[in-house]
Amino acid sequence: WQMCCALKEFEPFEKLPEDLVGSAKRFREWFELERPEEVPLPGDWKKLPDFERLLLIRALRTDRMNEALGSFVKSVMGEKYIKSQAFNLERSYQDMTPQSPIFFILSPGVDPVKDTEKLGKQFGIGFDQGNFGLVSLGQGQEPVAEKAIEVSYKNGGWAFLQNIHLTPKWTGGYLEKRCDDLETAHAEFRMFLSAEPAKLPINILQVCVKLTNEPPEGLGANVRKNWLPFSDDFFESSAKPGELKSITFALCLFHAIVIERKKFGPQGWNRVYPFNFGDLTSCAQVAMNYLEANPKVPWDDLRYIFGEIMYGGHVTDHYDRRLVATYLQAYMHDELLEGFEIFPGFKTPQNSGNTKDILEHIDTAFPQESPTAFGMHPNAEIGFRLMQADTMFSSIRELQPRGAGAGGGASVTEKAKTQLDDITEKLPDQFEMLDILDRVEERNPYINVFLQEIERMQELLSKMKSTLAELDLGLKGDLQITENMEDLMNALAMGSRPAVWEKYAYPSKRSLGPWILDLLGRHKQLNDWTGDMQLPKSTWLSGLFSPQSFLTAVRQTTARKNDWPLDKTVSQTEVTKKSAEEIAAATKDGAFIHGLYMEGARWDDKAGSVEESKPKELYAKMPVVLVKAAVFTGAEQKDTYLCPVYKTQDRGATFVFEAGLRSKASSSKWILGGVALLMDVA
Repeated sequence: WQMCCALKEFEPFEKLPEDLVGSAKRFREWFELERPEEVPLPGDWKKLPDFERLLLIRALRTDRMNEALGSFVKSVMGEKYIKSQAFNLERSYQDMTPQSPIFFILSPGVDPVKDTEKLGKQFGIGFDQGNFGLVSLGQGQEPVAEKAIEVSYKNGGWAFLQNIHLTPKWTGGYLEKRCDDLETAHAEFRMFLSAEPAKLPINILQVCVKLTNEPPEGLGANVRKNWLPFSDDFFESSAKPGELKSITFALCLFHAIVIERKKFGPQGWNRVYPFNFGDLTSCAQVAMNYLEANPKVPWDDLRYIFGEIMYGGHVTDHYDRRLVATYLQAYMHDELLEGFEIFPGFKTPQNSGNTKDILEHIDTAFPQESPTAFGMHPNAEIGFRLMQADTMFSSIRELQPRGAGAGGGASVTEKAKTQLDDITEKLPDQFEMLDILDRVEERNPYINVFLQEIERMQELLSKMKSTLAELDLGLKGDLQITENMEDLMNALAMGSRPAVWEKYAYPSKRSLGPWILDLLGRHKQLNDWTGDMQLPKSTWLSGLFSPQSFLTAVRQTTARKNDWPLDKTVSQTEVTKKSAEEIAAATKDGAFIHGLYMEGARWDDKAGSVEESKPKELYAKMPVVLVKAAVFTGAEQKDTYLCPVYKTQDRGATFVFEAGLRSKASSSKWILGGVALLMDVA
């Protein structure tokens, strides 16, 4: 709505807010469409020119911006600008000279070495001929790499240096100088470099032909690519070819799932892992060996080796390991040998056919891709597309010139000054710490937590005020603008959180405006507490710098009261049916907390359990939660989903605690769905 009101400033959109209210039903119908960019806008808005139409889609359906921009580029510039060229090393080799190396930008699961070796055979280049030097860079490999380059440079031959991003000092020294001086190289000299996307010397990038071989997009295409290398001979060499085919097919699907799940961001994986094709082939070989050695299929052993060793060897996060184990539990069992519906709309192939039959089954039976194939809710796709659009627009913003805006727009300095004055006016006064400490009668765990929170808030506010005052003097010309001041000025002008404040702040994904409002809300909670210094009726847990400290205080208070050992107590959660405003008084056992959102599912008040998300509702607000302490017994909690709680949508390192939530469905449903509670949603 704020975006639509901002568009009102432009002539074609003067009546947009009124029209959205007046024709709400027609706009709602358009808004609910799966692909609204392909359908005319309601009423007279269908006459909007193409670019203005993009602005409206940006405001109302940001998740469809990539597709809408693709259509716009196609209509204005032509289809060739939206279709990527297939990876073709032979064709790119024609652009290569002794003075122009090829630089491969690495993608997950892609290995350009094999393609290079295959191409080399056509020119009589290879290890056996002694004219192909391959070095994978890392500690101590620099002299080996230098020798490989110099020998090929002098005598003719190919040198392939992998992972040059791992040795930044050497890459920025010897390699950069060598790339600047290739004029006298042997006519048959060719150099190949590879690196993950990283900060590399510009000179190297300028002289190279740059290539990337992205893995195929889409689950079906990935499964097909994974299955292709397995031949009938591989399966026939096993004593149990049918079982091996079924297990290998499930592994191909599993490998495609773990690779493609990355696109859902932190909801897909808490952290990014370098899964590669070698994991898949190694697992298939292990399956063959175990089938030879056992009369029956040893499912438990296979699941353990695949999930804890082969793939699990990459996975460091506890909840990601749980996800891998859950997928394998769903795929690897006796039903796989007969053929079963492995995800909605797709049945595994019969293992009696040959590899060609199974390939045909993939091509004909694989349904249109949807998040449900991953075990996720359809809303996950909206979240993924919103993330894509946000990344694209932030990149476009960063590419904008930093000088005065064209067409009379405000300059960076003017924008920064406006923001600076606005923030300075809003920032609250510092707390009177001496007065607060004088009024503390007994320092119990809760009081300690709030005093620590006030200290953290003091540090942050102090840093903000001093840096803003310094920049203000710089903008007036009373001080020389330093690099830090310039960074702060650019951040204020761009509406992003300044890096100089991050060190003193808390994890957040918010842009500057909403972040300031959030900061004021956090300050208000602490200010309210200083009134009577009692535990609030319900604590806004998301508004604390260290929510873990508050949860520890709950456990400490209960442990002291009941004379329990602290290291044997754990946090327990009960979801109430009330909002924070409806809580009449603080509880005597534990503490009420609020401010949590559920991603991937929702809490149903009536059923009192975790349920499927509503369409297009990405984050569902949770009611007040009662957090209590209890003695750890080790007993498994039935009908309970152990839900991770994180500070932000980034998940991973922002983990806070694990909440037990009642669930009628199996926990595996919510694990595959990436269901988590978040404390702050940008």
